[in-house]
Amino acid sequence: MTANLLILKNIRIFQKMILRFLLMFCLLLSGWVAGQEQEEYLSGVVENETTGFPMESVNILNLNKVIGATTDKKGNFEIQAEVNDTLFFSYLGYKSLKVAVTTDMLKFGNSKFKITQLAFALEEIILRPYQLTGYLDIDAKNVPINPAGRYKIPGLPSAGYEGGNRNPNAISKTFAALFNPADFLHNLFGKKGVQMKKLKKMRENDGLKNLLASKFDREILVQVLKLERLDLDEILRNCSYSDAFIKESNDLQILEAISGCYEEYRILQM
Repeated sequence: MTANLLILKNIRIFQKMILRFLLMFCLLLSGWVAGQEQEEYLSGVVENETTGFPMESVNILNLNKVIGATTDKKGNFEIQAEVNDTLFFSYLGYKSLKVAVTTDMLKFGNSKFKITQLAFALEEIILRPYQLTGYLDIDAKNVPINPAGRYKIPGLPSAGYEGGNRNPNAISKTFAALFNPADFLHNLFGKKGVQMKKLKKMRENDGLKNLLASKFDREILVQVLKLERLDLDEILRNCSYSDAFIKESNDLQILEAISGCYEEYRILQM
């Protein structure tokens, strides 16, 4: 009887040890999972390289995560980032800056980033390029008109395609650019699938969209998509957008145009 009680006692002790071990294991596992899910942030300050003064309203974009931030009045900012992510700093009238995130930046924080002001040569400004007279009937005939024709293709979600001009050959160019499987778009979109998927993230980020709406330099689009400026223009031309649209549109309009073109390209490949 005593031997049986001793065995039962040992069994209970063993069970308690197992329970404690499982409890500790679960706690350690949950802590590890929480640590893995915790987002890392990089903090820093942006300064004028010449004066050393802090820069307010500088735009910072994580090109890997397509997440943006802006500096405050003291030049401070905080942005989600990981080691080897690339940060892109831009400010009107200043040279853009690209920086790779390092372990020290995340560990110690308060890194300083300096941007350099650009020098511009002022040119003559023509205030009345169209020689307007002030009479509506006369001036209406002198105002330049965008000659680009727009075409709607049933079955595709786009509001239309810009054929470049209103002559009969414009519509044939539109269809040729869309349905030729060996054209420029096929070669570029097929190799840039990862970058093109970032377009969706950009369109979902209201802060980034507001920023793009005020920009006309294509810098952010070039950096995120890893394309040359000429490639952007060529994409739009092969999507049958006119030179007037390419020249005059802001970066947000260009983003929407390329996004629509890429989605239709994917539909045609199915």
